[in-house]
Amino acid sequence: MEASAQISEFGKIFIFLIVGILFVVTGYLVNKFLRRDKPNSEKLAAYECGEEPIGTAHIQFNNRFYVIALVFLLFEVEIVFLFPWATVFADKQLITAAPSWGWLSLVEMGIFIGILLLGLVYVWVKGDLNWIKPQPIMPMVPQIIPQSIYQSTNQTKYTAKAFTLTEVKEETAAPVTTAVNKPLFKPGMAK
Repeated sequence: MEASAQISEFGKIFIFLIVGILFVVTGYLVNKFLRRDKPNSEKLAAYECGEEPIGTAHIQFNNRFYVIALVFLLFEVEIVFLFPWATVFADKQLITAAPSWGWLSLVEMGIFIGILLLGLVYVWVKGDLNWIKPQPIMPMVPQIIPQSIYQSTNQTKYTAKAFTLTEVKEETAAPVTTAVNKPLFKPGMAK
């Protein structure tokens, strides 16, 4: 009797990866052979949301954003490791078959979370999570005038005169002359 050859689970994953890589490489190769290669200044220009690029690509970037992003990414990715622990810890069949699995997973997760908390305390103590808060500095100008004069001026209430519109009679109005002025430039067509 012949033994039937079966692919293991790792073999299936390996075939899936090979097919995926071949699919991407085939797409790139077909694109390379079908496209026209005619570079021009528009194609070679940097794309900046439809706007013409202004200045250099070097910008001043605050390193605190980078540190906060790394800390966030670290804790965000580490949360993913809590899910396998939760499935092992909540599997009643596994716990009843081997009670040591429950305690082992609990101890491992305690160590894991302890290391994460130790990293958070390190970043916190180092001061990477503190943002520099601006301290407003009021300019001090040497002045001869006492402050009480400024206060009395600010407390004084002023009233505006009532506005009245007076009509100008036609007899007293100056005659309006309309003169045709020549333009100061001659419009010409650029050739």
